Amino acid sequence: MTITFGQIAGLIAALAFLILVVFICTVLKHLVTTVKEMNNGIQILTKDANSIAGNVDELLVKTNVLMEDVNHKVSELDPLFKTAAELSESVSDLNVASRSMADKVVRSTESAAKTSAALRVGKMALGFYQRHKQKQSK
Repeated sequence: MTITFGQIAGLIAALAFLILVVFICTVLKHLVTTVKEMNNGIQILTKDANSIAGNVDELLVKTNVLMEDVNHKVSELDPLFKTAAELSESVSDLNVASRSMADKVVRSTESAAKTSAALRVGKMALGFYQRHKQKQSK
């Protein structure tokens, strides 16, 4: 049996095709494994995302309840702050009034002191005048 060059070429081509098919099968097997792992990962991520979304929804509900409670408590504190502001204004008005009264008392005292001094000077002058008259009448 003689093998021709065409038969050898055909045999080489058949071998190359066989190697190519084996290589492609191996690649496809790895590709299928990779795709399965990706599907599993996507399923796990989907479950985790759903769980996180549920937790976020619960957190939002609790946050809204908390914000309503805080807003209610703040609205209850508003009158207290208004009252404190009014009290501060009243104290300020009282300070202004007491300073004004103190200024009036000081001015009144100064005026009384001047009047008292003028009376003393007048009394002394009257005393000198009376003594001078008594000396002249003697």
